[in-house]
Amino acid sequence: MNTVFLDTAYLQALVDTRDDLHLLAVQITNNRGRFPSVTSEMVLTELLNALCGRGEYLRQAGLSIVDSLQQNKNVEIIPQTPQLFTEALVFYRQRKDKSYSLTDCASMLIMRQQNIRDVLTFDRHFQQEGFNALLRNYS
Repeated sequence: MNTVFLDTAYLQALVDTRDDLHLLAVQITNNRGRFPSVTSEMVLTELLNALCGRGEYLRQAGLSIVDSLQQNKNVEIIPQTPQLFTEALVFYRQRKDKSYSLTDCASMLIMRQQNIRDVLTFDRHFQQEGFNALLRNYS
């Protein structure tokens, strides 16, 4: 099975039952079963930042999913290094006509470096760079 990149939008949808993509994210997760995946510390930071002010339940749910990912042998978490930050910043500067976040830029670079085509996200920015945004395929 192909390795899949886990984006913030997917992880947030998994933990937030009020998210428009929640049912879809759960369905895809259940259908796929265990699968090799990659994410990054930047994605996990973005997730926790998004959930931190949305109440104790979602804050704890975010921590729980981060803990689960860190313990899952099928998940590789790429650390945020000075080199990755610098490379993502260069990519960010090159896409002045786009509204990519710095985290998206780092994610796209990781995906290219690891030859990953599929990303669990609804974010159209990944499609603009030629990746397969899986949540868009099922919605």
